[in-house]
Amino acid sequence: CAWTRWGSRFCRFPAGFVTRSYPVSPLRKSGGMSSLGFTPPAIYCIGLNYKKHAKESNMPEPAFPVVFTKPTSSVIGHGEPIAIPRVCVDEVDYECELGVVIGKLCKNVSEDQALDYVQGYMCANDVSARFQQLKHGGGQWCRGKGFDTFCPLGPRLVPASEIPDPNNLSISTTVNGQVLQQSNTKDMIFSVQQIIAFLSQSTTLLPGTVILTGTPEGVGFARKPQITLKPGDKVTITIEKIGELTNPVIAEPTSSL
Repeated sequence: CAWTRWGSRFCRFPAGFVTRSYPVSPLRKSGGMSSLGFTPPAIYCIGLNYKKHAKESNMPEPAFPVVFTKPTSSVIGHGEPIAIPRVCVDEVDYECELGVVIGKLCKNVSEDQALDYVQGYMCANDVSARFQQLKHGGGQWCRGKGFDTFCPLGPRLVPASEIPDPNNLSISTTVNGQVLQQSNTKDMIFSVQQIIAFLSQSTTLLPGTVILTGTPEGVGFARKPQITLKPGDKVTITIEKIGELTNPVIAEPTSSL
């Protein structure tokens, strides 16, 4: 079996799971991979998955999960900075999300079996550049959600055995100490089990795959006036039984890789 370190604890992945180190932005403290200790083989995300968030977005509740992806190069860990891209002006938003980590090869699983394939859970922030997402993405969301540092994960991986019901956890976002999102995962339209079953249809989810399960109401672009992240801000995602994921916000450095 393979072992990797998440925060203050070691977590066990099944045989065949390989941690990988890829070239990354100098914003990452570790130089070779994020402070999480490994690079996920894939990151799947679910959009419009909270009833009240769909309502604040003036969009109908989806009949099927709205799926998009983030590149693995967008991952950072607890304490590492979110960088506002040079191409983004007054548009970068926060999104607290429950992150799910797959622990073994997962394909064509039923909803009843789905949680058996979960290694654990963590906090996630689906950082989003709204103009890039909605105007410059050609109808796809990946562009506005895939910039470097736009996928903070952490602060630790909590084993699935410690969270028997991931569909009933309090979840919130604070920016500079102000609570901007406060909800519960029971407001999700599609449960964790439904999401895993849907994503695994004729598709292999590899060990270490991360799934972001959607964000609740209170995002910055839906507020009046709108709120965007700016250099100097501090964003904290808090999820019951998991902890706090905190990241400072900076301007993208002028240096390149």
